[in-house]
Amino acid sequence: MAPVRLVPADEGMHANTGESRFNESMYFNFFDARQRLGGFVRIGNRPNEGYAETTICLFQPDGSALFQFERASIADNSRFEAGGMRFTVEEPFVRLRVAHAGQACVLRDPMAMSEPRRAFRENPFVPVELELEIEGIGPMFGGEPTEPRPDELEFARGHYEQHHRARGQLRIDGRRSALEGYGLRDHSWGPRSWQAPASYRWLTANFGSEFGFMGSWILRPDGAETRGGFVHRGRELVLVKDVQIETEFGGPERVHESLRATLSCVDGTTIDVEGRVLSLIPLRNRREGKVTRISEGMTEWRCEGRTGFGLSEYLDQIS
Repeated sequence: MAPVRLVPADEGMHANTGESRFNESMYFNFFDARQRLGGFVRIGNRPNEGYAETTICLFQPDGSALFQFERASIADNSRFEAGGMRFTVEEPFVRLRVAHAGQACVLRDPMAMSEPRRAFRENPFVPVELELEIEGIGPMFGGEPTEPRPDELEFARGHYEQHHRARGQLRIDGRRSALEGYGLRDHSWGPRSWQAPASYRWLTANFGSEFGFMGSWILRPDGAETRGGFVHRGRELVLVKDVQIETEFGGPERVHESLRATLSCVDGTTIDVEGRVLSLIPLRNRREGKVTRISEGMTEWRCEGRTGFGLSEYLDQIS
């Protein structure tokens, strides 16, 4: 793994380096195990295209989901605030805040998002408000390479992740729920094209404040692979050098329904995990005649005799 640099200033905004697809994004997922409720939010600034991609997805205990995606106008890359969503850093690597107020589409069957135009037309929208206090509970993973990487994908120049605790409240159509759980956040910057990888698998899991993992497998168009991640145990972070994944797919769309994974760490240890997808929404990105599907699955994980929750994200190029 190439050496990387990560400093507290990286929690702020980065210089717009001028590429047409320059993107700076921040993302948080969160899962309340007691309520079996979870979701994610993202802002992806594309200042050279004049907009920010804003996404909110909320997985409900009954298997339904609420979802909204917007391309909200922005003037520059000065902050993460667009489309009714705002992320702020109060103390780098320690405390952040998430706020959102807007509308979201109620999807009794989240697979309806396979046809987004129809899904938005045929399903109701309700007001959604989300406020979360984010507390970093794990060490930081990643950063920006200190040496040029001529073979890197057009996906992110700098990128880091951290497990966190999320506390706050959620209002859906006026009904308030307190939220308390765990999740993973990331921050990336540099050119971004969802069509750059041939495919990837990104697995995130939390089993409380002391244990979690992230596993990543990326396949390049030329057939080369990158596998890695980390295991978080208390204040220790152990790097993962290899990830092996076996997936069971189902349904007309052939989306992932369950999986087994083995994460091999640099210290010689391995962990075996089983994942069961509780609710999945297939998202789509179209660009220059290419169609990319990103399947987001709220997943129940079992590992080392414990049960946790997180996300399994599968990206595939459809055409």
